[in-house]
Amino acid sequence: MTNTDKARVFAADSVEEIVVEPGSGAARAMLLGPEVTPNFMMRRFTIQPGGAIPNHTNSVEHEQYVLGGTARVGIGDKIYEVSPGDVLFIPPGAPHWYQVTGDEPYVFLCLGPNGEDRIEMVESA
Repeated sequence: MTNTDKARVFAADSVEEIVVEPGSGAARAMLLGPEVTPNFMMRRFTIQPGGAIPNHTNSVEHEQYVLGGTARVGIGDKIYEVSPGDVLFIPPGAPHWYQVTGDEPYVFLCLGPNGEDRIEMVESA
């Protein structure tokens, strides 16, 4: 039996958060990754009030579910106002960014395929 064959149950808050660079007030916790799940990853991002993650692309798709807070999210040439319960799909290669708009942390789950994810920053116009 491999690590990916074993069921897991644990408190999400027990997972260490890593600072997101570049970004301001942003952190990421890898809840499920390739050491546990064979196909998909699950991460929790937290961006503090006034924080942001700048415009960038990822080489893989990712799906997001907003747990808390509010933010303005740019995907391609569109800007969305998102809040708890909203679902986002970001296609591979789509430029996107986040700016917290409220007084509470913006928290979301981000899921995507395991494997290499090349991240590239997008220059501001």
